[in-house]
Amino acid sequence: MIFNPAALLQPDRGQPARLIHVVHPDQWESWLKAQPPRIRTTVAAHRLTGKAGNRAVLPGEGPDDWAMLLVCNESLDSPWRIASLGEQLPEGTYRLAEGEPGAAMLGWALAQHRFDRYRSDEVATGARVLLTGEPARIEETVRLAQAVASVRDLVNTAAADLGPAELEGEAEALAKTHGASVTVTKGDALVKGYPMIHAVGQAAAKGREPRLIELEWGNPAHPRIAIIGKGVCFDSGGLDIKPSSGMRLMKKDMGGAAHALALAGLVMAARLPVRLHLLIPAVENSIAGNAFRPGDVLRTRKGLTVENTNTDAEGRLVLGDAITRAAEETPTLILDFATLTGAARVALGPDLPATFANDDALAEALLAAGTAVYDPLWRMPLWDGYDDMLSSDIADMVNAPEGGLAGAVTAALFLRRFVPEGTPWAHFDTFAWRPSAKPGRPKGGEALGLRAAWAMLKARYPG
Repeated sequence: MIFNPAALLQPDRGQPARLIHVVHPDQWESWLKAQPPRIRTTVAAHRLTGKAGNRAVLPGEGPDDWAMLLVCNESLDSPWRIASLGEQLPEGTYRLAEGEPGAAMLGWALAQHRFDRYRSDEVATGARVLLTGEPARIEETVRLAQAVASVRDLVNTAAADLGPAELEGEAEALAKTHGASVTVTKGDALVKGYPMIHAVGQAAAKGREPRLIELEWGNPAHPRIAIIGKGVCFDSGGLDIKPSSGMRLMKKDMGGAAHALALAGLVMAARLPVRLHLLIPAVENSIAGNAFRPGDVLRTRKGLTVENTNTDAEGRLVLGDAITRAAEETPTLILDFATLTGAARVALGPDLPATFANDDALAEALLAAGTAVYDPLWRMPLWDGYDDMLSSDIADMVNAPEGGLAGAVTAALFLRRFVPEGTPWAHFDTFAWRPSAKPGRPKGGEALGLRAAWAMLKARYPG
């Protein structure tokens, strides 16, 4: 089923619609006193107490007339305030009994998104349409819903159906939609120009060869921004092979690329006054006779050498070459997204992307944007004192220090070595996955940090 959020959010022109009463627990008593006897009787029959989560179908004046009650303690600007109803109500048209849905339109729409590519028994359900008296907010909400859904769909897709070539196809489709140009480097040109990307992906099977995908869009006179996404389409761990439990979800190791593609799409759809440079190093970290090995010394596009101490620390390698390429165009801002370290998940859990930045103003803008749009981030330190952990006896640095201490920090410090001095840069170590469902947010692939980054970019580069 094609996800079409534009069909789920419509301007309120007074058309027939069922009412949704959203009541805060603090307003419960006053709301209940104002209701007619039939409503109070129904509430009593359901033994509702005004506790958050209470809900009931309320009878109307006619036999076929009814409304929905939801007691909710989420704030008015939460996108998830009525998402549970977007999932559960029968098809039809709805409006809030009081106020406008506002940000909750996003959760309403995303609650109806389904990843059903592999389901043969999926039962089609009709649309639940939400009306709003703020039609100007619909277009932006639809774009955001489509962007989040695209991340979910890409991350949920099995690795057998989503390799480097398919990521290239996603970039080509995005370019065609928005009039952008795409350049792809692979084969001998990749070997010479991007040796770390090539090394990580060289063991992949035919048809899944490594490549660097670049998309450019916008007026060259506008500020240049680079958005980079880790595109490891499957991560076996290489010769430092992961256990089966660690490999189970490695189809999602291209979650950074999914975020980068979605963010680039938002930038182009809104026509931000920027010169966009999207870069996706797309590889599969496979095992074969020609796989790169622990102990190999890898050259980089920047000219540094890296002693490979762990083939399962491959994401930072491909990102290093991509960041170097982005830096060659002198961007005013670099953002990278990557499902980079388990250490970030241990420290912060699945909901909070570990966010590193070399610029305090950029970090503060990102954190504030994330809070404002309910897409929280948590800043982690680029602690200079750990930089010597990257020291190597035989090369300029190692990719993974021994011991695993401060793993998310040392990975970010590795990336920082490829960022030009003075260029604002932020790195999102995102999980791209939701291990358990919440209203409007099913278990599976998820956009975490995308909406925060987008809100920051809109404020930084107003149209």
